[in-house]
Amino acid sequence: MKRNLILDEDDLVMVVKEDIVKQIDENRGELNRTEFVNHLIQSQLKEYDNQHDHVTREEFREFTQEIKDLLQNFLQFFISFGIVLGKQPPHEDFEALSQQLESFNSDEEAEDL
Repeated sequence: MKRNLILDEDDLVMVVKEDIVKQIDENRGELNRTEFVNHLIQSQLKEYDNQHDHVTREEFREFTQEIKDLLQNFLQFFISFGIVLGKQPPHEDFEALSQQLESFNSDEEAEDL
């Protein structure tokens, strides 16, 4: 495996494969090798910095919808489970759970507008 040294002015020495040197020379235009490699590195660093570690509005909306669906399924399961066991929830509790389920649906409709 043949390797070449890139030597330019007072810059550091970098050992690279010969095919990399050919690619650099083919694409660097009027830049010298060091300037071109620096440009590539700076471009990559800027691109890396621009990748934000945050959730987009759409991802957050999907997440909240999935949580609401999960809660709705959870409430429906426990109401159904209680009815199957013959345990009728107190009327007030059942009414509160029903209103909670309805609020999930109304929130979904409001978000779609």
